[in-house]
Amino acid sequence: MDNNTYQPTMANQPYSHSAETPLQGNQIIPKDALQTQKNRSILWIIITIISGLTAITFIILFIWMYSKWNDADTNVQGQINTAVAIAKSEATEKAEREFEEREKNPYKIFSGPADLGSLTFEYPKTWSLYEEEDASTNNDFSAYLNPDKVPPVNSNNPIALRVMILNESYDSYIQTYQSKVEDGSMTLTVAPVGGTNANIYKGKLDNDFQGIAAILKIRDKTVVIQTDALLYENEFNYILSTVSYNS
Repeated sequence: MDNNTYQPTMANQPYSHSAETPLQGNQIIPKDALQTQKNRSILWIIITIISGLTAITFIILFIWMYSKWNDADTNVQGQINTAVAIAKSEATEKAEREFEEREKNPYKIFSGPADLGSLTFEYPKTWSLYEEEDASTNNDFSAYLNPDKVPPVNSNNPIALRVMILNESYDSYIQTYQSKVEDGSMTLTVAPVGGTNANIYKGKLDNDFQGIAAILKIRDKTVVIQTDALLYENEFNYILSTVSYNS
């Protein structure tokens, strides 16, 4: 080759670069790296959006759950308040019942006329006693007992306890009750009272009250112990359990 032939050198050749490798300042950034950066930016945006949505969802759930908890707490508190009120009411009623029972004790002693068998029994001390007839006249004896005070003795006022000692034969007197048992307006039970069997009638009395009458015989007398109201049935049964007399 002729030594005079011109051969371009690298310094004289114009600089060229591939279209696939863009320039950024004095640094050449490959296209793949640029795409990666772009993908990372998109991914970061997506993550940020998802995180934001997740946070909003948790906030909504928290508010909803708090609302439910608050409603439940309010409901439970209401139930507690109701239970406390009921318990207080029951405690008050129990205390009142216990007070009433204490006030009934000790019981007083009823004593009937000695010449009519000396009938005795216990009755609540809160009851008043009224004797209608003087037994010394040998007539029928009547006594009335009632809580607080005895109302006027008539067909309009029910009385807690009536005690009658009658100059009438036992067999004759119970005939008036037999018809009531037969028509179903009264029931009959035979039970010991004061050591002897007594007929105990329960239902519609002669004064039209619903009550109980215990009828027993003492000597040649007929004794009637009666309550005009089933309200006093417990006290009535206790009184019968304490009856005693001289036969």
